[in-house]
Order: sequence, then C-alpha cells, then structure tokens
Amino acid sequence: MTVKFTETVLRDGQQSLIATRLKTEDIVPILKTIDQAGYYALEVWGGATFDSCMRFLDEDPWQRLATIRKEIKNTKLQMLLRGQNILGYKHYPDDVLEKFIKKSIETGIDIIRIFDALNDIRNMEKAIEYTKKYGAEAQGTIVYTTSPIHNSNTFVEKAKKLAETGIDSLCIKDMAGLLKPFTAYGLIKKLKTEIEIPIEIHSHNTAGFAFMTYLKSIEAGVDIIDTSISAFSSGTAQPTTETMAAALTGADYSSELDSTKLEIMGEYFREVRDKYQDYLGSYEVDPRIIINQLPGGMLSNLRNQLREQNQLDRYEEILTEIPKVRKDLGYPPLVTPTSQIVGTQAVFNVVTGKRYSFVSNEFKNYLRGMYGTPPGEVNQDLIEEIISKDEVITNRPADNLEPAYQKAAAEIKDLSSREEDILSYLLFPEVAEQFLKNK
Repeated sequence: MTVKFTETVLRDGQQSLIATRLKTEDIVPILKTIDQAGYYALEVWGGATFDSCMRFLDEDPWQRLATIRKEIKNTKLQMLLRGQNILGYKHYPDDVLEKFIKKSIETGIDIIRIFDALNDIRNMEKAIEYTKKYGAEAQGTIVYTTSPIHNSNTFVEKAKKLAETGIDSLCIKDMAGLLKPFTAYGLIKKLKTEIEIPIEIHSHNTAGFAFMTYLKSIEAGVDIIDTSISAFSSGTAQPTTETMAAALTGADYSSELDSTKLEIMGEYFREVRDKYQDYLGSYEVDPRIIINQLPGGMLSNLRNQLREQNQLDRYEEILTEIPKVRKDLGYPPLVTPTSQIVGTQAVFNVVTGKRYSFVSNEFKNYLRGMYGTPPGEVNQDLIEEIISKDEVITNRPADNLEPAYQKAAAEIKDLSSREEDILSYLLFPEVAEQFLKNK
C-alpha cells in the first residue's frame, strides 16, 4: 500500500515552531527540490500565514502564494480555510467567502482543507460548495478533541454527515496532538467502513503521541499523512517527514518520497532555522497538553506574547485556567478561533485576578451563538451574567450577515482597487490598511 504524504513545513510546521515568521525569501530557493520530492500535496497557505505576512513580515500573502505556484509544477498546493471564518476570527458573509475562494484557486490553490472550530457543518457547507464550483478539491475536516461529550462514535456520525455535502476527501485534524494511537486505529477503521472518500490524518507531536498515532492510522488504512521536514517537525509541529518515510521502508507500505531530496530539504531548513532563533518554540514533549488541549501553533504564540508583556511567569496558571473556561463554553475543540477565545479569556481571568470580570467581544459573540452551535451546554450563569438569553441565535450565523465586499471596496478605493487587497482588507482591516499605505 502506498501512503501519500502532505508536507507542512511551509505552513503548519513553521507556524507551530517559529510563530509563522518564515519569510518568502527563505522559501523560494528550496521549492524546486520540494517539488521533485514526490509529495502528494504541499500545505503552503492559510491558517495564520495570511495574517502574519502582512502583520509581521511586510509581505503580500497573495504574492507569496503566486510565487510558490510559479515554482511548483508537479505537486498540488493546499491551504487551510476556517470555513465561514475564512482566515479571520469572525464569520464573513457569503459574498466575501465566495470571492476569497475563487481568488485563492485562481492564484494557485488546488486543495482547500475546510474546517469549523465547532464542527458545525452549516459553517462549512458554503465553503465546500464554492471550492467545488471553482474547480479545486474540497477536503472536509473533523476537528478532533477529547471531552466528556466527545467520542469516536460522535466523530464518525459527524464525518458521515460531512461526506453527504460532497467533499472529495476527509481530514481528521488533531491540532493539539490528543489523538492516541489505538483510538486513532479504531476511529479510522470505523470511518473506512462508513465513507468511501480518502482519509487524511493531521496531528502534532505536542503530547508525544503523533508518530505512534500515524503508524496505527496507516495500519487502519489511512490514505494520506501530514508531516513536516525534520528542522521544523515534532514538538508542537507534525511528525518528521524523513522518519515516517523511513519507517515505511521495507514494510508492506511505500511512500514514493525521494530520500535524497528529503536530505537536501532537511539540511536547507536547518540552516534557515538558525535565522529565527528569537521565535523558536519547543521541541519537547509536554503531556500537560492532554489536559489544557492548546494547539501547537497557539502554544508558541502564547509564550511569545506573554514574554513580550513580561507575564511569562503566569504561563502555568493560564494553562490551568484554560480547561475551566473551555468547560464553561460547552467543550469547544480548541482551534482557531475558539482557541484564541478560550486562551485569551484564560489570560484575562488570571491577570485580572477575578474570573470573567473582563471579557472580549469575541467571547460575548461565542455566547450569542455567532460562531455556531457549541458541542455541549454552555454555562447558563455566564450567559445571564454577560449577555441576555434574548441575544442567543440558533440559525446559521452567516445568514444574519449583509454582503460586505462592495462596501469594503469603496472604503479603500483610494488605496487600491485590486481584488486581492480588498479581500485582505476585509479579513484584517487595520493590518491591511497599514500594509497598503506602506506599499
């Protein structure tokens, strides 16, 4: 059996280990080698890369994608899309979502991995529809988590409903590295009997499970695994590409990866990594993640932010507070934007010394149902304390939103009329406006 590999170094590998600071100038020289290595796909865009390009690197994320596409001739390019959140932290109307997906595909994306932080399929349906409409592969995603209300059966039922939307493949997205090896084996086995599309596994080695989880997933019949080249792998990132490819050699499996090309990539990225020491996250295994459930990318960013604010000594308290906030919110999976909502609230609760004395607008919107339906029951005392029950909605959140593209185009007409810039502005108004002024 041939196991396909998706390489994540250009997106999640570097997002998880150097806080998404990898510059395009450090990507371009190795692209031809990556393209010849035999990957099924390259995850190169989406997630936090879009925001970080403008906010930290003074780069145009659209130009970054176009540059990568120009060099990559043989391998599919993949991006991560947060469903109706697109790449931002709130829901956007359907006209913005459609234009964003169309432009992403035109600029070079072949596969769009679509997820919703609450596994609310209503928040993925339009993204799936538009992805297929404009000719790319739509990969539906089940966000994996553990809680008293989550188990393999609930994930299988969710995956069956997601498959009915017409997705081309399914991803099990284990962003916090919580999926245990034997649980993965049972889950993949069940999924293989229920759905016929290819299944991909995405995990982080934060808790130390991921290498074992991948092997058990392969034994259960998983089709594609997400790995990152050695210099940006393990710890809060994905399992190591070279190691996983070698582990399959001589068994009943093959990877189709060129070990010589992988060696060149590994050496190149080790040198590149030296330039980003200021942002380097942790490679160590941290079993505390089994309790606090923070995803890899957020762990490195949280530490970075606390360090900048001279609050790093409160890190352990915040990690303890996070599962308590999560329980109050009905056990949402912790992935963007819910990881930020829960993580930020935990920081407020610890730093202010009084729980929920200060809450963000995003936290209020979560309570209102504006991110979708929480998996479990929300603490009703919180709703009564922070908002009123009359404010809670039960329909698809985007149905309440007015079209926004034309309004945004008018707002920045003096800065740009380029469609890509208007979309950037819609997602990150202040950051994009400053970026365009600098340009």
